[in-house]
Amino acid sequence: MLRLRPLERNVPRPERPLRVLLTTDWWEPVVNGVVASVSTLRRELEALGCEVRVLTLSGGMRTWSEDGVYHIGSLSAQLVYDHARIGMPANKHVLAEILQWQPDVVHSQCEFSTHVWARRIARTLGVSLVHTYHTIYEDYTHYYSPSRTVGRKVVATFSRRLLEGTDAVIVPTEKVSRLLRSYKVRRPIHVVPTGLDLQRFRPATTAEERADAAALRASIGVRPDQRVLISVCRLAKEKNLDEVLENLAAAGREDVVLVLVGDGPYREELVHRAVELGIAERVRFTGVVDPQEVQRWYRIGDVFVSASLSETQGLTFIEALACGLPLLCRRDPSLAPVVIDGVTGWQVEGTEEFRLRLDQLLDGDISREAMSGAAVEHARDTCGAREFGQAVLEVYRQTRTRRTPRILSRQVVPA
Repeated sequence: MLRLRPLERNVPRPERPLRVLLTTDWWEPVVNGVVASVSTLRRELEALGCEVRVLTLSGGMRTWSEDGVYHIGSLSAQLVYDHARIGMPANKHVLAEILQWQPDVVHSQCEFSTHVWARRIARTLGVSLVHTYHTIYEDYTHYYSPSRTVGRKVVATFSRRLLEGTDAVIVPTEKVSRLLRSYKVRRPIHVVPTGLDLQRFRPATTAEERADAAALRASIGVRPDQRVLISVCRLAKEKNLDEVLENLAAAGREDVVLVLVGDGPYREELVHRAVELGIAERVRFTGVVDPQEVQRWYRIGDVFVSASLSETQGLTFIEALACGLPLLCRRDPSLAPVVIDGVTGWQVEGTEEFRLRLDQLLDGDISREAMSGAAVEHARDTCGAREFGQAVLEVYRQTRTRRTPRILSRQVVPA
């Protein structure tokens, strides 16, 4: 049992690096936006001189730790959501080790199992609890509610109650900030776009990289004379990939191949839909790819496409930009900072506008090349990982300054 002892005031403490505990239900080798964001944040905070540890869920019942990452035993929640897991009661030895380490900030990245532990650790130590709100859950109501209206009310109540227990909230876009305000969330909200490693996500610049891209295209049966539309995402209903397939069919271009990078529970439906539309021979399903290799797949593309309306920021859109791909996407306010119409790509509505913009991009090489250059420049100016880390560190600083700390012992004391 953990017992708290009052400390004497004004006890001097030696200077040391800021210690940050990141908590997340998702971690490598899972591939999604949360994992990419947390991994980038950890790296950038460490580069800024912080000590960072991660508390996440194990892929099984066993609890273990390695390289500053605590993996708590968990059970599969596959019936609720693909690859989801539910954490077991937190291991007391792990909690004791974290409490002895004494993080200065606890930064939660998910709303379920690990958030419970994040809140408990922050309360026990009397330190700031910051939360990043990554997911617009009302776009996922089809998983748990037959009514979108009822589902939205459930999400609003859940989000408001959960976030009221935090000291600050980080969101990736103004769209998510407005959404949380509509839920009547009253905590301080900071808009901090997720950053990218721009040394990794960039166009092919060497003969070796260009040859690799050509070989990768050939490996999935794409001819040199064909153009590639690429989408990188989880194959799930909320990604609205049916519309991408319908747009491809309506465009009527035999020289275009769609490459879907990723996997998920909706794959079989998409395969069937491609057959129905008569475009199965022009759609490639790669399955899951190594997250450390995903930049290679962007480099085989001519245009990045998406019809998703469930994005909080669209991290894959930014990755595509950084790799020099113009974007052709379904109109969505969350993408306004990324898709600048006529500069980095186009936001479209309906198959006719999709066809028009696709023809402009593929038949006017000067336009596509100009957009490609603008995409890289825009990513460099707005999406750097270092700026991301610095902005989050500033949120920690503001939160710790505002907060009145509780004077509590950070020792684990026997009952």
